[in-house]
Amino acid sequence: MSEQQINNPLHGITLEQIMNSLVDNYGWSALGKRISIRCFNSDPSIKSSLKFLRKTPWARKKVERLYINTLNSKRKRDLS
Repeated sequence: MSEQQINNPLHGITLEQIMNSLVDNYGWSALGKRISIRCFNSDPSIKSSLKFLRKTPWARKKVERLYINTLNSKRKRDLS
């Protein structure tokens, strides 16, 4: 395994796993407020979100960034 992948928090995690985690953690309403994407605010579903995110790099980056920030926040809470 390369050094780059060892330090990549997204390595081995699918976009579907990321979305399920974010929806479980925030819910659709709060997720739509954090990242203003129509598929999060209008009749949201994992399937429609995945379809959109796979075609839209800027939106996927925002979702991945929120996921990483959420992981980091949980780790900080666990350490305190």
